[in-house]
Amino acid sequence: MSRIRTPFRYRYDNVVLWLIGINVLLYVAMYYLGFRNLIYFMSMIPRMVVARGWVWTFVSYMFVHGGLSHILFNMFALFIFGVHVERYMGSREFLLFYFVTGTLAGVFSFFAYYLTGSFNVILMGASGAVFAVNLAYAVLFPDSIIYLWGILPLRAPIMVLGFTALELISSIFRPNSGVAHLTHLAGFGFAWLYFIIRFGINPWQRLRMR
Repeated sequence: MSRIRTPFRYRYDNVVLWLIGINVLLYVAMYYLGFRNLIYFMSMIPRMVVARGWVWTFVSYMFVHGGLSHILFNMFALFIFGVHVERYMGSREFLLFYFVTGTLAGVFSFFAYYLTGSFNVILMGASGAVFAVNLAYAVLFPDSIIYLWGILPLRAPIMVLGFTALELISSIFRPNSGVAHLTHLAGFGFAWLYFIIRFGINPWQRLRMR
């Protein structure tokens, strides 16, 4: 366990900005430069993972977005919360956190879709990893105030727990909405486990701090 919790040497390299840049460049390439086939090869499609072994899509799906509002929302959230989390963790830790939670959210989604017969679902977007970053922000900065819609002040833990509740309700009552609610919940869940295993921090105790 001690080796798992060995920290990286701290450094700050603006990883969040690099991630946003890569996402934006791929979006422009796919939708404006004629590389739309990349959407098919980078999205996680359970049928293609099983039939052709496209296991790289457990990672690459995080860099594909289905429309302008999709990428704008994800990149805005990644910037607002990710910069603070990266500064606190350090760039190497943040990068590990981002890819571990996002990839595991993709793997979880694969099994959830495949076992329920949704073989042709096309999973795309950074939301799983971004929701993990949201949880990390609330755990690391529990007294931070977020202004929802720029008006309503909420403590970060309230915002995160509220989003979690909404995603859970949506996954039950709107399973075919076209939004990957299970992936979002998986991002929360694996971020929670990451804090316990990697840092020895119980997120619930931090979220309850005042």
